[in-house]
Amino acid sequence: MSAGEPTPLDRRLRETIRAEGPMRLDRFWNIALFDRDHGYYTSRDPFGEVGDFTTAPEISQMFGELLGAWLVAAWRGMGRPSPFLLCEIGPGRGTLMADILRSVGQLDRDMLRAARVRLVETSDRLAARQIERLSRFDLPIGRHRRLGELEPLPLLLVGNELLDAIAIRQIRFSGGALREREVALNDEGALELREGPPLPAVPAALARLGAPSEGAVFEFSPERDRLVADLSRHLVAHGGAAVLIDYGHAATGFGDTLQALRRHRVASVLEWVGEADITSHVDFARVLEVARGTGVPHTAASTQGAFLLALGLLERAGALGAPLDEAGRAAVTQAVHRLAGNGPSDMGELFKVAALSTLPLELPPFLSEGEFR
Repeated sequence: MSAGEPTPLDRRLRETIRAEGPMRLDRFWNIALFDRDHGYYTSRDPFGEVGDFTTAPEISQMFGELLGAWLVAAWRGMGRPSPFLLCEIGPGRGTLMADILRSVGQLDRDMLRAARVRLVETSDRLAARQIERLSRFDLPIGRHRRLGELEPLPLLLVGNELLDAIAIRQIRFSGGALREREVALNDEGALELREGPPLPAVPAALARLGAPSEGAVFEFSPERDRLVADLSRHLVAHGGAAVLIDYGHAATGFGDTLQALRRHRVASVLEWVGEADITSHVDFARVLEVARGTGVPHTAASTQGAFLLALGLLERAGALGAPLDEAGRAAVTQAVHRLAGNGPSDMGELFKVAALSTLPLELPPFLSEGEFR
């Protein structure tokens, strides 16, 4: 498909808007990503070098191995419940869970025997790949579409680059009034973002920020809040801990972070509908606020770099690179920089880690020296 040619979803959305009028940004987002026939996540494999973006598990096995170490320490801190749910939400290709299971198997076979592995995934296409990837572990693996389908058991959960894929809404201060942004049609009949009529009331979270300047944009996500609340309710009811990792900011504020990614480059949100990823930065202050408000007694946050370094990233890199040749060791070093560095293309500062727990676990809880092999 050439640039500028409407995608199947683009054409359908134009017809819908002509018939019904402008649609809210979050509705457009969900159609673009999750439409049953042409949605981005339901119709393609977006991951890796041949896809549109690369996630941390695809960069290095060290990411999943260190998360596995965190989970082992958390399980022990919970009193070694058996059985319990070991869950990933939004598992991609299954790469992260495979690395976690291998790490857990090295560190604590009792934990592996107690685990019921669960994958929460909306895409049938991706779920099939995940189950195939994990079949070699010979463990009880189940797939669910929603968190609410999980069994009432203690839970250890990981979510990596999930929250940024959940639809947001945007409010822009324009012409002296707060107006919600929506997707409409321009004079040529193409999709465009525009502001709706003035809002009758100011959202509470926005009101706490004070008066905005002209053109300021505030992003919020009721859907993301609901997911965090659902997760928190399970933790409160049955015990457990969760780590949520994504790119985002540590404090609530103004800013327009809406973007699309296609073939590892920033693209127009409205140009490749259904064929490009749509994403936004996660408000981690809001994530922790929702968890605490739902009753989770212990919450904390860290940068991804600090989290991985505290878990022993450098030590693991040294062990992994020791038997390799010079080129192999250089690749391991490059992966360390990508995962924990603060350069323009690194994840260490931009990505944050939110930890939610029903017990006072440290972030991160350390393993004994030499325990990780």
